[in-house]
Amino acid sequence: MELLRDKVALVTGGGAGIGEGIAHLFAESGARVFILEKNGEWGQNVASTIRARGGSAFPFECDVRRPEMIAPAVQEALRLFGRIDVLVNNAGIYPRRPFLEMTEEQWDETLDVNLKGIFHCTKLALPCMVAQKSGKIVNISSVNFWLGKANLCHYGSAKGGVIGFTRALAREVGEHSIHVNCITPGAVEVEAEKQIIGPNDTVEGLLALQCLKRRIVPLDIARVCLFLACEWSDGMTGQTVNVDGGWVMH
Repeated sequence: MELLRDKVALVTGGGAGIGEGIAHLFAESGARVFILEKNGEWGQNVASTIRARGGSAFPFECDVRRPEMIAPAVQEALRLFGRIDVLVNNAGIYPRRPFLEMTEEQWDETLDVNLKGIFHCTKLALPCMVAQKSGKIVNISSVNFWLGKANLCHYGSAKGGVIGFTRALAREVGEHSIHVNCITPGAVEVEAEKQIIGPNDTVEGLLALQCLKRRIVPLDIARVCLFLACEWSDGMTGQTVNVDGGWVMH
């Protein structure tokens, strides 16, 4: 079932991990996927794989901290298709650092990528959605906001900000039939996970914290993102959906 048939979707951080999973599932669901990825080679590789499978994908090398790098993807989507239906704000970094060892530069970088990047991307994509009176925005936060994990003050602060941003923006744009929702993934089995879990964490230890005794994988997040991006979630906005195998319940 092509739930996003002919929809135009922008996915940040779409070259690896959760973003890659979202890009693939969206393409399989009929979307024209614009992949915004800081690592240009990764984005190209994902787009090539999608195209080889018969999907539609457009890679753009993009640092979400720089609006001038986001704008070309937005402009190309509008030039080719005249609309933007879905924005997935997924790009993020995960540096571990004890608070007393954290520099202002490290704090700023984490907030700039994980939170200010969402500001930039949304600011550029939203006018089109307002004009067309429709749109789905899905922001990726983290279970770490609910947990308050040590050595991640900057990361948890940014991801908490994502939830606050989601709720406030949903209030503003609901009158334009634009939906804004959020996902908080748990411990997802991706390469970047090694940067965020503690040095003494083990797979067995992570599974012991979950109700479901299996690893959460990018497809688990992508399926919820697809739900929030398609018409099946038309009655939802301003919500945060936790996808963590039953780790945190709130």
